[in-house]
Amino acid sequence: MMRQYELVERVKAYNPNADEALLNRGYVYAMKAHGAQKRASGDPYFSHPLEVAAILTELRLDDATIVAALLHDTIEDTDATRDELDALFGRQIGALVDGLTKLKKLDLVTKEAAQAENLRKLLLAIADDVRVLLVKLADRLHNMRTLHFVPPAKRARIAQETVELYAPLAGRMGMQGMRDELDDICFRTLYPDAYATIVDRLNALRERSVDSIADIQRAFEERFAAAGMDVQITGRAKKPYSIWRKMERKSVAFEQLSDIFGFRVIAPDVPNCYRALGVLHSGWPTVPGRFKDYISTPKENDYRSLHTTIVGPGHQRVELQIRTEAMQRFAEYGIAAHALYKDGLGGNNDALARESRAYGWLRRTVELLAEGDNPEEFLEHTKLELFNDQVFCFTPKGRLIALPRGATPIDFAYAVHTNVGNGCVGAKINGKTESLVVELKNGDEVEIIRSDAQTPPAAWEAVVVTGKARAAIRRATRAAVRAQYAGLGRQIVQRAFERNGKAFTDEKLKMSLHRLARVSIDDVLAAVGRGEMHSLDVVRAVYPEVQDERPQTSLGLPAPANGWFGLEHAGALRFKAPGVEPADGPQPSIPIRGLRGDLPVRFAPDGGAVPGDRIVGILDPGQGITIYPIQSPALKEHDDHPERWLDVRWDVDLAKRERFPVRIVVTSINEPGSLARITQIIGAYEANIDDVRMISRSPDFHDIVFDLGVYDVKHLGAIIADLRQAPVVSNVQRVNG
Repeated sequence: MMRQYELVERVKAYNPNADEALLNRGYVYAMKAHGAQKRASGDPYFSHPLEVAAILTELRLDDATIVAALLHDTIEDTDATRDELDALFGRQIGALVDGLTKLKKLDLVTKEAAQAENLRKLLLAIADDVRVLLVKLADRLHNMRTLHFVPPAKRARIAQETVELYAPLAGRMGMQGMRDELDDICFRTLYPDAYATIVDRLNALRERSVDSIADIQRAFEERFAAAGMDVQITGRAKKPYSIWRKMERKSVAFEQLSDIFGFRVIAPDVPNCYRALGVLHSGWPTVPGRFKDYISTPKENDYRSLHTTIVGPGHQRVELQIRTEAMQRFAEYGIAAHALYKDGLGGNNDALARESRAYGWLRRTVELLAEGDNPEEFLEHTKLELFNDQVFCFTPKGRLIALPRGATPIDFAYAVHTNVGNGCVGAKINGKTESLVVELKNGDEVEIIRSDAQTPPAAWEAVVVTGKARAAIRRATRAAVRAQYAGLGRQIVQRAFERNGKAFTDEKLKMSLHRLARVSIDDVLAAVGRGEMHSLDVVRAVYPEVQDERPQTSLGLPAPANGWFGLEHAGALRFKAPGVEPADGPQPSIPIRGLRGDLPVRFAPDGGAVPGDRIVGILDPGQGITIYPIQSPALKEHDDHPERWLDVRWDVDLAKRERFPVRIVVTSINEPGSLARITQIIGAYEANIDDVRMISRSPDFHDIVFDLGVYDVKHLGAIIADLRQAPVVSNVQRVNG
C-alpha cells in the first residue's frame, strides 16, 4: 500500500506547488475514518481510495481532486458527514465527495428506480463539476481491477453495468485508454471463452506478422524521409473487445478482419498532418470510402485525427491514423488532459464547456434527461446517449449535427430543436424527398418539413435512436395517454387495494408518490393503466407491510397469485405466468420489457414475432395488448390511434431456449416428396411445426404455409436460407417480414 509521503511525491512530481498539508490531512482522515474495514480481497479498505488517488495522479490532476479521491467513500461508508468535510477540507472538496455519494435512504419500491436515481444524482454532480466524473471513473477502474475477489453473480452484474454505462461514459469524455481497460476487463468477465479465443488468435497473428509489419513500417519511414518530413510512426493493434464487437456487428470471422493491425503517424503540427496524408496518398492507392477527417470536424468527444486506409507495401490493406502529439495525448486521456483541471485551476466549468465539446455535450444531455422523465426512462435514455458511433449531417444552412449511427430524419429534427421534431411531417435528404425512417449517412444535408398542426405519433419511439428524441416523443404523447389510461388505472388500483383489504384514497397515494418515483397521482394511475407499473407496487408503496408473494415471470416481474396477467372481466385475453397452469390449459409466456401488471398480452395472430424483431405493442382498451413486429402491415390499421402504441422490448433468457411463433410461406415444386424434404430441413434446425396448410397455386407449384416455433431472428434466418437452397423450393417468404 502506498505510503503518505509517496502520494505527496507523486503529486509534487507534476505540480511542485501542491498543497502538501492538504494532501497529508486527507490521507490521515480517510485512513482513520475507514479504520478496520476490509475489502472482499481481505485488504484494508483504505487501500481502495488510495489506489483511486494513485490513478488520478497518473492523469496529473489537481490537489482537490486527489483529496476527494481519498475521501470519496467516507460519507457513504463511515460516520463522516458533509458538514465535517466542509469544515476540514473546504466546501469545494465537500461538494466533490457528496457528488460521489450514493443516496443512502432511497425509499423506492423498485431497484431499477433506485439505480436510476443514483445515476441521476451522479450525472447532475458531474454537470456541476467534471472532476466528479474523473474520480468516479478512477473508482470504477480500481474496482474492476479487483473484480476477481467478488462473488461470481455480483461480478457479472458489476461488469454488465460497467460495459453499459461507465466504459461508454469514459469514451464520450475522450478517455480512450481508460475505456479500453474497462472494456477489456468486462469482456474477460462476461465472455471468458470468447476473450481467450480472440487473445490466442491475436497473439498468433502478431507472431506471424512481425516481419511484414516491420517491412511496412520501414517503407513508410523511407517515404517520409524522402519527403523531408520528421514524423514518428508506431504500430498499434485493435483491442480484443473491439475485435469481438466488430465480428458480432458485421457477422464476420476473425480471419476476415483487415484492420486488426494499423499504424499511427505523429506529426509536429496540423499542416504537417495533411502533408503526411499527401505523402501516403501519392505513394499508394487509397481504399475508397475509408478516409475520415476528424481534425476539421472533430468527434463529439473532441477526438481529432485523420483516418485513412491504403493498399500499401506488399499489396496489403493498411489502416493509418495521422495526428499531432497533443491530439494523441487527448485521444488517450480525453477530458482529463485538459489544462483547465491542472495546477489548481479545476472547477472553471463555464470556460471548460466553451472549450470542450465533450463536456458541453454532457451538460446538455444531463439538462435534457433531468426534465421530469421517470427513473427507468432516465436510465434507458442515458444508455442510449452514451454510445458514440456517429454520423455527421448538415442543415441547409450548413450547421453540423452529430448523431448516432442508425439515426433517422426524426432524430435529426429533434437534434435541431424539440419543436422542429414535434412538428416534423417530412424530410428532404440531399434535395430529394425521403422517408422519415431512412437511415442517415455521413455528409447528408437534411431539410425538415414541418407543420404546426402535427403531433408526433407514439410509434416514432420505436424508430428513433437518440434519447433526446425518445424523451420528447414521450412527453408530447404523455398528456393524451394520461387522460385515457388514468381512468383505467384507477379501476385497476382500486381493485388491487380491495383484494389486499386496504383502503384507497388519493391523499394516501399522494403521500407515497416519492416511493414510486412519480410526481403526480395521474402519473401513477396512467402508468398502471398502460401496464408500466404493477398495481401491487402501488399498494405496497402506500402500505409497505403488504407482502409481495407474486411468483417471478420470464419478464423478471412478479406475477399475480392466480397465475394470470389479465383484466378482471369476462372475455379478457390472458398472459400466462410460467409455472402456473390454469384450468383451461397452458398458454405461452411472453418475455418482453415495457409490459407490467394487470394487462393481458398476446402475439399478433397473423405472423407472430420473435426475439431480434423490433416490436411494438398495440393496446386495445378492454381487450389487452397485441405484440407486432415493427414491419407488420397490420400496424397500418392503427396509424390513426398513436396513443395506443406502446414501447416494448424483448427480455429473453437465452439459457431457457424458448420458442416463439412465426409464419412463413414456402413456394414448392409440386412433386412427390417435396413436403417431406421441406419438413426435414425445418426439423434439422429444431424448429417446431405448429401448423401447416397447403394452397394449390398451379399444376407445377404450390404454396405451403407453416406456423413455426423458433428461438430468434437468427434461427429463423438460418432456416429460411437453407430452405431457399433446397432443389424443391422456389421461394420462401416470412409473413409480416
